[in-house]
Amino acid sequence: MRYAPAAAALSLMVAVTASVGSAQQQPADPRAEVLMVQAQDALDAGQPQRAVDALEAALAIDPQYTPILIALAEAARREGLQGKAIRYYREALTRDPRNYLAIAGEGAAMVEKGAVDRARRNLAQLESLCGSSCDETRALAMAIEQGPKDRTVLTAEAVMPDAMVTQNLTETN
Repeated sequence: MRYAPAAAALSLMVAVTASVGSAQQQPADPRAEVLMVQAQDALDAGQPQRAVDALEAALAIDPQYTPILIALAEAARREGLQGKAIRYYREALTRDPRNYLAIAGEGAAMVEKGAVDRARRNLAQLESLCGSSCDETRALAMAIEQGPKDRTVLTAEAVMPDAMVTQNLTETN
């Protein structure tokens, strides 16, 4: 019984040390880094699907490396898949709730989807974390100011071919 306080203190120290150690970002696997560079080159070349392929391979190699999720979210946004991008940003935020890039990216994707009020919450969160002068805050504020992009919705009726009636002139015996 006289060891209980010492055991409690020791277990508390181990728990705190373990949580601090797990919060630090580990370096990426070198193979994943190569794939991330290839993905960035593909994005720069305007080929988001090729970038997604490289990033998904990188994620398979190093699933714990959070910057891969943020890069996947950016590629999804460039393809016009804001919902998918938001999912990647939220997964990154689950791992690191103070990731400025993920907060700003999620907010920008929300603006692109038309959820400006929700994006303003992300802006407020960024302002409280890093102030109004950090790059991520300014970028999200600019995206909110510009507002959602005009998305043209194409309906099935708009792509229907013109109907032409023709007579079948085959003879039957």
